[in-house]
Amino acid sequence: MIQTYDEALKWIHQRLRLGIKPGLKRMEWMMDKLGHPERRVKAVHIAGTNGKGSTLCYLRQILQEAGYSVGTFTSPYVEQFNERISVNGQPISNAELLQLAQTIEPLAEELGKTELGEPTEFEIITAMMFYYFGKVNIQDVVVIETGLGGRFDSTNIIYPLLSIITNIGYDHMHILGETLEAIAFEKAGIIKPGVPVITAVEQPEALQVIKERAAEAKAKAYILDRDFAAADFEPIETGEQFSVETPFAQYPLLATTMFGAHQVKNAALAVMAADYLRTYYSFIIEESHIRSGIEQAQWLGRFERISNEPLMIIDGAHNEEGIQSLIETVKTHYADKAVHILFAALTDKPLNKMIQPLANMAASITFTSFDFPRAATAKQLEELCSHPNKACTENWQEWLTEKQEKYTEQDLFLITGSLYYISEVRKFLKN
Repeated sequence: MIQTYDEALKWIHQRLRLGIKPGLKRMEWMMDKLGHPERRVKAVHIAGTNGKGSTLCYLRQILQEAGYSVGTFTSPYVEQFNERISVNGQPISNAELLQLAQTIEPLAEELGKTELGEPTEFEIITAMMFYYFGKVNIQDVVVIETGLGGRFDSTNIIYPLLSIITNIGYDHMHILGETLEAIAFEKAGIIKPGVPVITAVEQPEALQVIKERAAEAKAKAYILDRDFAAADFEPIETGEQFSVETPFAQYPLLATTMFGAHQVKNAALAVMAADYLRTYYSFIIEESHIRSGIEQAQWLGRFERISNEPLMIIDGAHNEEGIQSLIETVKTHYADKAVHILFAALTDKPLNKMIQPLANMAASITFTSFDFPRAATAKQLEELCSHPNKACTENWQEWLTEKQEKYTEQDLFLITGSLYYISEVRKFLKN
């Protein structure tokens, strides 16, 4: 029996050895034993390759500004494990997490003895989240991020108010498929009969798959640049400025402190979602709530300026599309800077396609590694790069300390790659 918070975390993390086991049968079994808490959760369900967390953050902030109590389920975490299950942006307490682990542990043991097999780490956390929001602390609305894909994702046992698919890109291809159509098919698996879907997917072949799935499910699809739009986009010193038009209202000159053109799309998705909830579910959301929600939303580890002197930015760009967005954002806001990159990543990513575009922008690029099961070594990463000013370091803490002492006005230090790595860097720099 789990007795302490540390034991609970250890028990959860030990299940990482089980890897990813797509399918919903184990989740359905656990929910049945718990009396179906997921059926009591009023949810907005978000899938997509990138932008899930930022879109969730914008929507949560809008709903909070409107006075609603909002639960969220996100992954991975940046500062502490508990933030994966949060209320109004505040992670649940250690005592609550311990209580949830104690509730789920006997079920996991029992499930392991059936032909369905043991539940994975993500299934355990998802079960804890549904139990928490369905039985322990019921919220006005819960915004839920998928872990991977959609169709067989552990979260996909809900019948939400609304589904959102942010975008489609090449990630987790060993599980989701090699083509954009195959990946879109998996993400579109969250579309439920009669439940509308809002999307910013752009590639015609991926969008076609989503439209077809929505038509089959008789689910209304709201598509960016067809049914709602972001316009008047202008980079400003503190972030981005833009307007959003939905079928229901116009929101001129919104401003976000999150940087990048991709954040404008994420914000537009959140505005469209809030407008839908207002129009069809009688949520009391005013323009002022949308305006201040977009302005106040902040998402850790996403183009986050961690220090001004020296200028140091961390960004969890952990796949090809994330890297492209990062490069565009740097070019838009810091075109005059000499960019010095520190990079660490996991081996199951398209590293070739991530490293060289970064190197092309950089004055210097340094590769490192960190303590994580699938982390690539610094040497492995360096070998994939051609740059006259490339290097390896086993001690990234020393690298960061040195850069904080020796820099010029022209330097921008950019730490990027795996979100798991960014989490460690953030902790180190904040301390």
